[in-house]
Amino acid sequence: MLFHNKYNTALMLFALLFFSCAEKVEEVKPNVIIVYMDDLGYGDVGYNGAKKLKTPNMDALAKGGMSFNNGYATSATCTPSRYALLTGVYPWREKRAKILPGTAPLIIGRDQMTIPRMLKQEGYQTAIIGKWHLGLGDGNVDWNELVTPGPNELGFDYSYILAATQDRVPTVYIEDGNVVGLDPNDPITVSYKKNFEGEPTGLDNPELTTMKWHHGHNNSIVNGIPRIGFMKGGDAAKWSDIDMADEFLNRVKSYIKKNKEKPFFLYYPMQQPHVPRTPHPRFNGVSDLGPRGDAIAEADWCLGELKKTLEAEGILENTLIIFSSDNGPVLNDGYFDDADVRNGDHKPWGPFRGGKYSLFEAGTHVPFITYWKGKIKPGVSDAIVSQLDLLSSIAQLVGSKVRTPDSEPMLEVLMGNSDQGRTELVLEATSRTAFRKGDWVMIPPYKGPAVNEKVQIELGNDSEFQLFNLVNDIGQQNNLAEANPDKLKEMLNAFEVIRGKGYSKTQKLELK
Repeated sequence: MLFHNKYNTALMLFALLFFSCAEKVEEVKPNVIIVYMDDLGYGDVGYNGAKKLKTPNMDALAKGGMSFNNGYATSATCTPSRYALLTGVYPWREKRAKILPGTAPLIIGRDQMTIPRMLKQEGYQTAIIGKWHLGLGDGNVDWNELVTPGPNELGFDYSYILAATQDRVPTVYIEDGNVVGLDPNDPITVSYKKNFEGEPTGLDNPELTTMKWHHGHNNSIVNGIPRIGFMKGGDAAKWSDIDMADEFLNRVKSYIKKNKEKPFFLYYPMQQPHVPRTPHPRFNGVSDLGPRGDAIAEADWCLGELKKTLEAEGILENTLIIFSSDNGPVLNDGYFDDADVRNGDHKPWGPFRGGKYSLFEAGTHVPFITYWKGKIKPGVSDAIVSQLDLLSSIAQLVGSKVRTPDSEPMLEVLMGNSDQGRTELVLEATSRTAFRKGDWVMIPPYKGPAVNEKVQIELGNDSEFQLFNLVNDIGQQNNLAEANPDKLKEMLNAFEVIRGKGYSKTQKLELK
């Protein structure tokens, strides 16, 4: 009897130890990294057919993970897409979600759910290192004091950011709300309305510029580059444009090494290949496409370095990497940098029509990859996926019950375990919206020019409805609206269930 009691006791202790260990294993949550490119087109990557650009690290990520043929940003411009990605809310629901100046107030509510806030609730460390462009403060920022609210008030434990874009002032890095390297004896003043007395501009002093402006970029000159907006002071804090990619990458590496013992979320929004394109000199000429191609090559190298760091720290197998772009491509976006001249037969828009700013597919149809070594089997998916769904999908991953109405939980699709993606999706470009449902895309009538002459991109505006079948007409050349009135009515009705009816002054609410 004594033997049996000892035996049973040993079994119980073993069972308790086993289940205790099992629980500990289950408690290990994966790291999540979102790598977000800026103006990278569907056709700018080798795995989508690019021949004149080499992107070996992007290609390796795609071939080692799940590459989506139908991956979408929510908008054809930067601020709205970034808003939707972090909040899981359509950007057209927030009227301020437009391309913002560097002095814009924060457009995400301090009590609004975000990916980092949700993950903090699940015990994650959270960081953003890179481009922000979602506003800071209350619209009356003193750049010489703590800049708040910002990313740190939205769930990020650590932030190292550009306030807006590389072509906009203030041209300084901001770490946890403080301008990096600021000399208090040389305070920063910023304005988007008028210049400061005695300060040179690209418009008045072209002889001081090393990069010539084409349109819109002719205000304050920093590092020989004319910017959007006016800035005075802060000389010691101004960034070095050619070192920007290295600056962010080094911060990313440091963050990973310091925080590898606990699960972390890292949002890594790169600035490439947005203008001004200023790759480090060691990347000059590595492509045949000029600074734009070289900037993409630089970003590809950064991605490779990120992956090497994860591997060296022993956490690659426990890290989900999501790679995408905020919108489609543009060649000349404000500077003479030969992107349009050197482009040749390269097609950054891939097989699609349009580009950045456009309601046609190339505006929002972007590279989209999920990679998790040992967890996601390599493959290619035709499922429709949207950055809008990342909040709810990542919540699924970590066992959070958080959801937002616009963000659909698509974890199984992102993991490659299902091909049942979205059935419908509203797409946006500069306050105009279109609608994809199944294989069809519908663009309502909108006033305005058909082509943005400055950037030479078709915008998708037309006085009539446009209806395209992407299976038969991926380049959107054949408008089927008149020939398929029933399909058009079906699309419009489904669109208006989501969008409402006040979306366009030129809309036609009654179809004959």
